[in-house]
Amino acid sequence: MSRPPARKQENHKISRELFVLTYGALVAQLCKDYEKDEDVNICLDRMGYGIGIRLIDDFLARSAVKKCRSYSETTDMIAQVAFKMYLGVTASVSCTSAAGNEFSLILDKNPLVDFVEELPAERASLCYCNLLCGVIRGALEMVHLAAEVTFLQDRLKGDAVTEIGITFLRKAEDRKHKRNK
Repeated sequence: MSRPPARKQENHKISRELFVLTYGALVAQLCKDYEKDEDVNICLDRMGYGIGIRLIDDFLARSAVKKCRSYSETTDMIAQVAFKMYLGVTASVSCTSAAGNEFSLILDKNPLVDFVEELPAERASLCYCNLLCGVIRGALEMVHLAAEVTFLQDRLKGDAVTEIGITFLRKAEDRKHKRNK
């Protein structure tokens, strides 16, 4: 006996809403545990990094994507495939440097803030969705791409869009290569 396909989408939506609510509770608890926003931001980034280094395996297995040949292609893959697969949204990409190693992911809609209207005034420097930066950084590191990932704009802080900046630093060297030196 098979289930109708609409049921699967309904479960996905419920799961996403549960994740968003749970994430909000997590951030609220971290705000209670840490006095400084910077400490909360670091904690969220570390958690995201741990998720990213594991999530990349699932992404590669489920998406069946081929190896990206450029930073631009990698960023497009994150924006169009990974964000759609895990967050249900896509992001637009723009290259922000002549060297071709700095990109912006622009989200018109950020599902992690569906139930958040604004940050409290005393939490003005909190990067509520900093987990995403850690996830991207961790996933990129696992495919041997060192990157710095930060929030450039945030709707929760009054900006028009949510913008995540990715700066590719260099290709991480293989451990085998390092041992030979």
